[in-house]
Amino acid sequence: MNDALLQRLEQLETRLAFQDDTIEQLNQEITAQGGEIARLKLQLGLLSQKFKELQPGQLASQAEETPPPHY
Repeated sequence: MNDALLQRLEQLETRLAFQDDTIEQLNQEITAQGGEIARLKLQLGLLSQKFKELQPGQLASQAEETPPPHY
């Protein structure tokens, strides 16, 4: 093979190696974000459940607290 073809092949192999590395980094980031989303969904579900468990009187009493001093 001539030098130009070898140089081109080397450039393509180098680009492929960088692309493989980038794909692996993106995969790790997506996996981490998926775990974070799952954790946040769980927290949201727990908060939603706690909110539903509040008795209606508890919500009203909190809303009827004394107004702040600037009133």
